[in-house]
Amino acid sequence: MLNKIKDIVADSIKVKQQIWADEILLRKVDAVVEVITKAFQQGNKVLFCGNGGSAADAQHLAAEFSGRFYIDRDALPAEALHANTSYLTAVANDYSYDVIYSRLIKGLGNPGDVLVGLSTSGNSKNIVLAFEQAKINGMITVGFTGEGGGKLKAVSDYLIPVPSADTPRIQESHILLGHIICQLVEEKYFSER
Repeated sequence: MLNKIKDIVADSIKVKQQIWADEILLRKVDAVVEVITKAFQQGNKVLFCGNGGSAADAQHLAAEFSGRFYIDRDALPAEALHANTSYLTAVANDYSYDVIYSRLIKGLGNPGDVLVGLSTSGNSKNIVLAFEQAKINGMITVGFTGEGGGKLKAVSDYLIPVPSADTPRIQESHILLGHIICQLVEEKYFSER
């Protein structure tokens, strides 16, 4: 059993080493830091969406902005779109689970807002439809996916594809990269005020 545990940890480390060595991917992360900082500076908001574990990660990252990361500071306007369970269950029941996020984006998304979608496959229909609506609304889209990017690749202004096809390893890396973005946005936004 100990060898199996070590193998899993080694697999996780390997993915993170690939991220560490990928300058193109790291430049995309840097660009997302700039985009989100600018959105906050201009009075815009950042919205997050995902399914399952990715929904938990989306809510986690939204809370890092609306709560705090390292700095004791004012809240930043960020929210996970699935947090309203009454809305979520009503729309999924009355319309379709596929439109739970796109309907909210249509009503809440403003030009200059940022939509961050997490999908390990990049093919989650409700996230793809949300990104398509975000484009209509003039929003900026950031896709966190696994290798290849799936369908989100075509509708993301910024795609952050983790170099793995293994869902747990992808999600671990999404949180790592999300935490990096939260830390750097917080530092940049509050040091420039």
